Amino acid sequence: MTKQYDLCTQIEGDLIALLDDWHSLPEVWDNELDAQIHRWYADPPKVWPKRPYFSPSSANACPRELYLKAKGAKKDNFRRQPHQSRWAGVGTSIGDMIQRDLLFIEKHYEAKTGNVPRFKLVYTADGRPMFEDFAKTNVLVEHSGEKFYLYGTPDGIMEYLTDDGETIRFGLEIKSKQTTPARTSLYSMRDAEKSHIMQTYCYAQMYNVDYYVILYVNAAKHGWEMTEEEYRKTPDIRAFCGRISNEDKAIVFDKFAGIVKAVREGTPPPLDLDAWTSNKFKTACAQSLTDDELSNIKAQVRRYLKSSMSGRRKQAYYDAWEFIKSVREEN
Repeated sequence: MTKQYDLCTQIEGDLIALLDDWHSLPEVWDNELDAQIHRWYADPPKVWPKRPYFSPSSANACPRELYLKAKGAKKDNFRRQPHQSRWAGVGTSIGDMIQRDLLFIEKHYEAKTGNVPRFKLVYTADGRPMFEDFAKTNVLVEHSGEKFYLYGTPDGIMEYLTDDGETIRFGLEIKSKQTTPARTSLYSMRDAEKSHIMQTYCYAQMYNVDYYVILYVNAAKHGWEMTEEEYRKTPDIRAFCGRISNEDKAIVFDKFAGIVKAVREGTPPPLDLDAWTSNKFKTACAQSLTDDELSNIKAQVRRYLKSSMSGRRKQAYYDAWEFIKSVREEN
């Protein structure tokens, strides 16, 4: 994902400026539009995955997890800490809020400000905005002699009007931050996260776009009242735009093709402890390890615990090992 500074920087700046301007206006009420949004969601198109498939969110997932999922392993069904459910719910709500804002901007921004917005959503053939279930799709990929599908939904497919009158079609991925205001500060956030960028490689293929914007919205605020300088240094929204090449896509497609081949040949790929937290097949992964793999993981965790990495990361590796060990002992 490369940065084309003239166009990408303009898209980033204009999108943030548009959202900031809209959110500074008095709240706009439109019961008709809200009712229409609910009607859309009440009757979404039914699109089921074609197999074998991978979702864009799995672009940075553990290869062993993807292998076992494709083999039909049982997904974990653990209880989780209650704040984690609320955390995930807030993240989903933030995406819903931005999508609703974009629909309201399209309809009301010009009347409220006298300015025509440069951004607008792309719509499906039946008149629904191209995001979420309204844009769900399966796209066949043939790569390195393997075939698989990309299956999922985008946060938005949009158009941007340049100064020269050219229309640029791009994708929008919305991500939330919730821990501290610093997570989206100019100092702490210099670029989009690698795992989020890799997801956009899949979406770019699925929706035939060359440009993708990752928009971060931080639910943790610096304060109710902020000076201009405080907001400049620690904004709660950030946008990162990049152009996606075929070489970028190949990074993820190589991985997915390798999983398909591994399933066909029955050769499980190694476990990635760095992706353990988001692994939804932890039990199946632990049960599938050979004795040699178990010994290698044990040695790997020991090295990590003796290294100079942060205490939080060391704890994550230790917890992963303890889980694996407990599952093995039970079996």
